[in-house]
Amino acid sequence: MGISMRHVAKLMVASAFTALLTTTAQTTVSFAQTPKDTVVMAKQIDDIISLDPAEAFEFSGVEVVTNLYDKLMGVDLAKNNELVPELAQSWSVTPDNLTYTFKLRPGVKFHSGNALTAADVVYSFQRAVTLNKSPGFILAQFGFTKDNVLEKVKAADDNTVVITVSKPFAPTFFLNCLTSGVASIVDTKLVKANEKDGDFGNGWLKLNSAGSGAYKVRAYRPNEQYALDANESWYKGAPKNKRIVVRHVAEPASQRLLLEKGDIDIARNLSKDQLAAVKTNKDVEIVQGDKGYILYLGLNQKNPNFAKPEVREALKYLVDYASIERNIVEGTYKAHESFLPKGFLGAIDDKPYKFDPAKAKELLAKAGLPNGFTVTMDVRSVNPITDIAQAIQSNWAQAGIKLELIPGDGKQTLTKYRARTHDIYIGQWGPDYLDPHTNAETFAINENNGEDAKSKTLAWRNAWDIPDMTKVTQANVLETDAAKRAAVYGALQREHQKVSPFVIMFQQVEVSADRKGVKGWAIGPSSDTNFYAPITKN
Repeated sequence: MGISMRHVAKLMVASAFTALLTTTAQTTVSFAQTPKDTVVMAKQIDDIISLDPAEAFEFSGVEVVTNLYDKLMGVDLAKNNELVPELAQSWSVTPDNLTYTFKLRPGVKFHSGNALTAADVVYSFQRAVTLNKSPGFILAQFGFTKDNVLEKVKAADDNTVVITVSKPFAPTFFLNCLTSGVASIVDTKLVKANEKDGDFGNGWLKLNSAGSGAYKVRAYRPNEQYALDANESWYKGAPKNKRIVVRHVAEPASQRLLLEKGDIDIARNLSKDQLAAVKTNKDVEIVQGDKGYILYLGLNQKNPNFAKPEVREALKYLVDYASIERNIVEGTYKAHESFLPKGFLGAIDDKPYKFDPAKAKELLAKAGLPNGFTVTMDVRSVNPITDIAQAIQSNWAQAGIKLELIPGDGKQTLTKYRARTHDIYIGQWGPDYLDPHTNAETFAINENNGEDAKSKTLAWRNAWDIPDMTKVTQANVLETDAAKRAAVYGALQREHQKVSPFVIMFQQVEVSADRKGVKGWAIGPSSDTNFYAPITKN
């Protein structure tokens, strides 16, 4: 994708600091230490497709969005991810669990200076539901459509929003969904001023921001960097730093070099070997947090071989989980074989599969494929994904399966995956909100397997038609008894492990390496909970 000369000019004058680091595939050139009031990170951000909160649905994009926008509800990381009010100063729900009333915090202003009112909440829900981009289903599942959203989400007055849902969902489930990026509140006037051909400002918001959050976009250059300026008037108080700059640095070795030279403050994607090397550096500190990210393979059921249950199960016996963890991802991922991450209600720790080529061959023979087959896998060209894919390629060869790896950047591989034109996709899934339904829905619900489906979950992306499992999973969000709900999730995961087209392998432990003197950076369980505002530098 090209960028206009006007955009280039804007980037050139946006900040002298945007030229601080220049990284190419061959060279890394440093010009200066980082400014005291600016936090500089190196991170793999080639997965960003958009900065529009109604569209961003990849890890890096969602992380940017959560630092640009406010939502009605949030979570308190210090209190075990407890739900807390943000733009909603208070809320109430009717006894039938169908109608929610939110009282807005008074005096909040967008970055533009426009006042934030209930009308902005209504418009934000309307545009997210009507655009129906990748994260749109998070709101649509409550019965909102482009035709009824203005009846279901109303402004009673400037400071009061009333939302009516279609079923008596467990209130914590609905409120947790409002902590997702797609529920961010946008500046109606600013977005409408940048609307083109009825796109609800989507084209403009891909590169810009219209929020009230801790930061605003100063400049964003896809696949290169983004720079965010602090919102000094943020209702929670001005961020502890003036600016955040995140550079796309694909190679962990390059990130380590920049960190050790002091050209960046935080390295976000160091590999097992890089982490081991910097642990002995007195100028570097390691920060880590359990992430809800699941690393898995998605097997497209449009491929006739994957439509055979024996083949799906054979592939689960053909991953050397222990060797990959020990040799490639130690310290950054832990073995995990179920769709709910550790720490979520109902999560199980069962690991029914281990590397067993003989068992895999037996299953392949039952499927009529005793000599294996040839297949492709789309692989994002970053570590450790590439190394894991190559290890799997070697594992599968032991059963006669010839795996061809198709490399691409994050945007390319995700776009192909979302179009269901892959054979196998290796990737990660992270929770959109801190309720177990976030993963249960995407891995175990497929309402309509047609190309025109409204809800395009991971089950849909892999063309896995599961009407019975869909009904069970959907019914469980109406269960208000937490113990009963957890038991259903346990049973669902055990069935899913055996029959699904997902080879679930690991859960991420997110690790960053920080220059000594950098404080306040906390890694949350989701991309929505990686907050920049508390970061300070000595």
